[in-house]
Amino acid sequence: MDTTPAPGTTAGRHGFPAQYARTARFSLGVPRAFVLAPDGRSALFLRTRGPQDGTGCLWRVDAAGEHLLADPAALGGAPGEVPEAERVRRERARERTSGITAYSTDTAVRRAVFAVDGALWRLDLTGGEPRPVATAGPVVDPRLDPTGRRVAYVTGGALHVVDLETGADRALAVPEAAEVTYGLAEHVAAESMYRYRGHWWAPDGERLLAARVDTSPVTRWWIADPADPARPPRELAYPAAGTANAEVTLHVLGTGGTRAEVVWDRKGYEYLTSVAWDAHGPLLGVQSRDQRSLLLLAADPDTGATRVLHERRDPAWVQIVVGTPARTASGALVGTADEGDTRHLSVGGRPVTPEGLQVHEVVSVDGESVLFVGSEEPTEEHLWSYDPGAGAVRLSEGPGVHTGQRAGDGLLLASHTEDGHTFRLRAGGEELAVECLAAEPVVRLRPTWLTAGGHGIRTVLLLPSWYEPGSGRLPVLMAPYAGPAQQLVLRARTSALLTAQWFAEEGFAVVVADGRGTPGRGPRWEKSIHKDSLGKPVEDQVTALHAAAAACPDLDLDRVAIRGWSFGGTLATAAVLRRPDVFHAAISGAGPSDQRLYDTHWRERFLGHPDEDPAAYERSSPIGEAASLRRPLLLVHGLADDNVVVAHTLRMSAALLAAGRYHQVLPLSQATHAPSDPVAMEGLLRHQLGFLRASLNTSPPAAV
Repeated sequence: MDTTPAPGTTAGRHGFPAQYARTARFSLGVPRAFVLAPDGRSALFLRTRGPQDGTGCLWRVDAAGEHLLADPAALGGAPGEVPEAERVRRERARERTSGITAYSTDTAVRRAVFAVDGALWRLDLTGGEPRPVATAGPVVDPRLDPTGRRVAYVTGGALHVVDLETGADRALAVPEAAEVTYGLAEHVAAESMYRYRGHWWAPDGERLLAARVDTSPVTRWWIADPADPARPPRELAYPAAGTANAEVTLHVLGTGGTRAEVVWDRKGYEYLTSVAWDAHGPLLGVQSRDQRSLLLLAADPDTGATRVLHERRDPAWVQIVVGTPARTASGALVGTADEGDTRHLSVGGRPVTPEGLQVHEVVSVDGESVLFVGSEEPTEEHLWSYDPGAGAVRLSEGPGVHTGQRAGDGLLLASHTEDGHTFRLRAGGEELAVECLAAEPVVRLRPTWLTAGGHGIRTVLLLPSWYEPGSGRLPVLMAPYAGPAQQLVLRARTSALLTAQWFAEEGFAVVVADGRGTPGRGPRWEKSIHKDSLGKPVEDQVTALHAAAAACPDLDLDRVAIRGWSFGGTLATAAVLRRPDVFHAAISGAGPSDQRLYDTHWRERFLGHPDEDPAAYERSSPIGEAASLRRPLLLVHGLADDNVVVAHTLRMSAALLAAGRYHQVLPLSQATHAPSDPVAMEGLLRHQLGFLRASLNTSPPAAV
């Protein structure tokens, strides 16, 4: 019997925090990680078995319907221990499930491999059940070679290859020291460059490119769990701004034991931003420490020698775009070109998309055709195709966030709209639907879309479902992220907007605004925060607040709070410190308070090197303004956070104490940067609500 409260009711309003927590922010049951068969008539994907089931399973959809191919619960054997390197990989990828969290196929999509709790499994997709594969140790990031014969995987920091027919297992690269790993991404690559992997197969399956990471130069930090003093601290190689990075090299490893190092000017270009191996050979991107120059290199797989194919330069920073660089069948380089305020798709060194169409990501390159995600309106993302003859053509329709894949005569469209999620595979004149098993939220979005101020700040106002104009004044909650990592103001039913709507149902007018520095608005917009990551974003939140008040006169501007997480947490702290005339309370979750404590690649991208421009770090670090606090402030932080470490909140609290400023601190035991424990997640939402009511002197709404 379904006991979920009906949407829009008082019971539904009260039940939202539990639903939000138990569904992992409404992500469970949502299909993802699609791989299309070469003819486009079928697709593999991952999905949990329901809206509160956290175990990922492997599925296939074809003309006969959906088929469960691999269920971890049915694989047999005692559950193993997830390797530490796999835990780190999942944290960097913000993975919220267990079981099958990733898989790999051959080019023909006739075979798949995956790991469950460190054990390797193979599945012949033409028929049969999953079978275990013996390995040298617990498996991390297994990758099937394009021909389907061998699997590369990492265990104990060593890169191994196992032959699926003979069972022969060979270590291709073994760490020379405890600080060395092969085949894994270093911290800043996975956290800040969108590069989550560290080994790549050649098309013929005879060689691999493998990253060697030496963290010996990197400063060591330790993450402890004060709630469990018997547990030893976890060592973390964390390169804080201005300190040494890991030494990363790239090697061509033959399955027969050959080895050649890929050579480039590592002193001038210490960041390895992207790696691929296509029909033309190895292709890589390397970036300078100041991030103002990015070289695209072709490598000779026999000698490791490289040659420059293209160089991108920018006086602020060169933006890394997922899916680039790539090459067409003819060898034309696929990338992006920033001209004016547009990020164009470029092919062969020439911009090929119109002004105003902002390229977010290159999805794939097939022949001379490029599939990419772009936006003309910042609140929407659409799937586009570029062909030399037809130019850029939009493939998705309607407001929302759309992406997809293409193979053969098949097109997969994944659409996320205000009504929910749909997944459709169109092939051979037919359309196959992939079922989304996500929970139906007990609150319903009621957005009013606004454009604020002269900068056209995209803003959404969320009001209670029970609100009637003129019926009373509503306290205001600003709920931004408003930083360079993501947009929140999107025409889709996201967990962020659903949470904002829940706060609205509890008696607030909630305003969400994407100010300057957020993605999706072009290079000038993104880089307007260069050397000052807080000044313009705080100003833009004030502008959005006034626009919302003009649209709804019942907003009470004498009771305004601001709430945010990560960059949004820093923004909330800065807002209440700098503009106490506007913001009367703030909740800061996992917010960096001293930018010198954040990692090299992310922080130096926006602020430069701290030794060269310390003033930029001072402008962007709220900790130096602690004595200005005049309003209620709640600081929240996970004690196991290895991205924004808890030292940010502890040092901010110490500065506030030294200045005699009252504030509150809520520590979350065993929580990382993205808290996942359902009890803690539910309790955190309710605690924040209580803090806001007490700080703004508001009461719960009457039952509706």
